[in-house]
Amino acid sequence: MYISITGIKVKGFFGMLRFMRYTTPSFAAARKANGNLFCDSKKINKYYHTLTAWENKNKMMDYLRGKHHTLAMKNFKSIGTGSVYGYEDDLMPSWEDAIKKWKQNFKEI
Repeated sequence: MYISITGIKVKGFFGMLRFMRYTTPSFAAARKANGNLFCDSKKINKYYHTLTAWENKNKMMDYLRGKHHTLAMKNFKSIGTGSVYGYEDDLMPSWEDAIKKWKQNFKEI
């Protein structure tokens, strides 16, 4: 299975408005996407995180190329800064383990 962990630090009031406008439909699309096994979000410190699990990386890539995620990514710089980390594993990580891996591999975009 392919695990993806994201973290976005929103920039100000207008960044939050954009965050809600673009990420809400994108997250809803992820939940319904073909091949999605798990989809959750959580705010930890100043970052809004998502934790998703996919049947495989190709299924996740199909979702990434979809309308809602593409629109969110086109507006990312006006929303905030953050990082994404993905990896293959046989087990679904706990939130604690996922955030630990995300922090260890943090590369701001």
